[in-house]
Amino acid sequence: MKTVNIILLACLFMLLYSCRTDEYITREEKEEGLAQPENTAIKGFYLLNEGNMGSNKCTLDFFDYTTGTYHRNIYAEINPNVVKELGDVGNDIRIYGSKLYAVVNVSNKIEVMDARTAKRIKTIPLQNCRYITFKNGKVYASSYAGPVVLDPNAPIGKVVEIDTVSLSIEREATVGYQPEEMEIVGNRLFVANSGGYKFPNYDRTVSVVDLSTFTETKKIDVAINLHHIKKDNYGDLYVTSRGDYYTVPSSLYLVDAATGTIKKNFNIAVSEITIVNDKLYYYGNEFNYNTHSYTKSFGIIDVKTEQVISNKIVDQEYADAIKTPYGIAVNPITEDIYLTDARNYVSTGFVYCFDKDGHFKWKTEGGNIPAHFTFLYK
Repeated sequence: MKTVNIILLACLFMLLYSCRTDEYITREEKEEGLAQPENTAIKGFYLLNEGNMGSNKCTLDFFDYTTGTYHRNIYAEINPNVVKELGDVGNDIRIYGSKLYAVVNVSNKIEVMDARTAKRIKTIPLQNCRYITFKNGKVYASSYAGPVVLDPNAPIGKVVEIDTVSLSIEREATVGYQPEEMEIVGNRLFVANSGGYKFPNYDRTVSVVDLSTFTETKKIDVAINLHHIKKDNYGDLYVTSRGDYYTVPSSLYLVDAATGTIKKNFNIAVSEITIVNDKLYYYGNEFNYNTHSYTKSFGIIDVKTEQVISNKIVDQEYADAIKTPYGIAVNPITEDIYLTDARNYVSTGFVYCFDKDGHFKWKTEGGNIPAHFTFLYK
């Protein structure tokens, strides 16, 4: 659930409930022969399909590099006794140790599974949860700490610390309003705050949480309506701002983690980013209410030089063909590039694979709003 201003959320609820169905998605399907089998340290990747809000259509897919086979909706098949399956709006997915963690936003939970089998281990309740990260045997999860509703008096957000053995919440820390993605540098947790529920009075800060005391020690003023945050290998953070969808555009900012100094505003529209092998890959799909139109953009930044080195990541015919770019990932070994297309947000989406030079390799159907990737190592 990437956009949270008042007009869009109101329209979204109307659309989603009009499309809602009591029938669940069909059980696992697979598509064989998509690619030649690969024998590397990575066995495959999981893809979390968000699903429309209110429709309980969050699903889990898996692409197996060793066979070149794409498996759809595996969670339902592997966990047949889970009545509501994964739930409502998958917002993040990560592997840590032997466990796979899926954040299911509107269902107010984190589903914990075995990373090898996707067999459910436990459900951790967390209201309006958003993103997760890890360090030293702990899971850190962001939470809006309130219901899914636009409200100028929406509660301030929080992050929680979860033990990976007991899978229980041990500590909580108050941060900014409607906190999103997080990153850990040293012993500090950096949290991008959006304030999206408080439109037009967005938050504009990154909260810094000391992991020893688990308290917020300061806020870094960056820009309004922050979303993603990624660290590089050189002590910097890349932070995205959604803007206000009217006059303030989306952009990408470079922040020195040690000092909190804003080093650079790239002045490019960015919706999603991933950093692999010192390259930041991004796409933008910026909506503007004044024009009621979307603007797509793609590119690569060299995080060593902090310069944009390309304004494309795949061949132009496919950049044009992808109607609604929604997810991005890069294989750290082969540097194959993956992009998803949410299309009209209601129909089944697509998953595209390109080689490291951006040339097309294969395409397959995902689920409803294919979005979030995590790689499974052997």
